[in-house]
Amino acid sequence: MPLDAMNADACLPPALQGPDTSITRIRAGLSGAGVFRVQAAGQVFVLKVSAPSTPLTEFQRTLSQLRLAADAGLAPTIVHVDETRRAILTAFIVDRSFPALYFDAQTRPAALGLLGRMLRRLHDLPAPQARSKLPEEFLGELWPGLAAAGSLPPFVHEALARVREEPAPVCERALVLSHNDVNPTNLAFDGERLFLLDWDASGLNDPLYDLATISVFLRMDADACRALLAAHDDAAVAVLPARFIYNQRLVSALCGATFLHLARQAGHTGASGGETLASAPSLSEVYQRARSGALSFAAPDGQWQFGLALVKASTSF
Repeated sequence: MPLDAMNADACLPPALQGPDTSITRIRAGLSGAGVFRVQAAGQVFVLKVSAPSTPLTEFQRTLSQLRLAADAGLAPTIVHVDETRRAILTAFIVDRSFPALYFDAQTRPAALGLLGRMLRRLHDLPAPQARSKLPEEFLGELWPGLAAAGSLPPFVHEALARVREEPAPVCERALVLSHNDVNPTNLAFDGERLFLLDWDASGLNDPLYDLATISVFLRMDADACRALLAAHDDAAVAVLPARFIYNQRLVSALCGATFLHLARQAGHTGASGGETLASAPSLSEVYQRARSGALSFAAPDGQWQFGLALVKASTSF
């Protein structure tokens, strides 16, 4: 049974419960989590309640990594935790739009510096001791069910097979605490500092994965990618590492497969038979349709189009 505002109230600390507290659902996470805006005692908070099926050990792992980041000023302050209900209440950050900062040519260099340095601070935190599932493994687990469902355009089969069968370049950097889902919806910019939201996917990984992920979703060209890595490494970058480019392909393929899977689960009928790599929408086109209201990422068709665009992007690296 989906969590609603009425029973979300029980996840709050007693001092914030009651008739004067306003609770509004913001969104449902891909993991099945419920995310709510909470207004109480003259303050605003964000309540995230993981799916009831979430193992306690997994919830505690995510919480420990969120605490590290919050203590370092990289994630919103944790206000309250209810382990039994798998709930975390954090401070609300008024978002001033990092994409707006990045897509303004005048402020793009500052945006890239802010983003690169923030991710470096994250990657300098103590790394988790336990090995977590790698993105390649997630793609390998997702693919059989997606392929079995049928109705995928041939170019999707070819693009995902390319990534799954490609030998990964050697990881030359030490593994770090990685957010693993650095996309614009998980960035909050308060006008001065940049914060990361939604830590469900966090774990041990190659630091280049976070950098590659945001470069894909912000459609960075090679110059912007080099500037991002230079800010992260505090050193000039002449050539993009092969591992970074591989991660761009991997991120695009994995996220594309995820959204195609979500669309099929939500009832999308699949390929019509005429989709080709050339006819598939680009990320820019999908974003433009979303901004105009012609497409919603919460609807099956929007998820399908976004998935096709991401898979298409994987072929460009």
